[in-house]
Amino acid sequence: MTAVSGARDEKLTIKEVIADLKVAPATFYRWRQLGKAPRSIKLPNGDVRIRRSEYERWLTEREEAA
Repeated sequence: MTAVSGARDEKLTIKEVIADLKVAPATFYRWRQLGKAPRSIKLPNGDVRIRRSEYERWLTEREEAA
């Protein structure tokens, strides 16, 4: 595994994504309920993570839609 592919597999917390987007937590959770947030992984303990590659893909889609 290269450093680039390792970084792409990094798992982000919702808190990290919210900070990067500079949106309120309620906004992000509403996007999740509406199916408009990046795809996520729910861990057995209930925590949610988002793959960096999925987050970057999601951002690119938003960019093209703007």
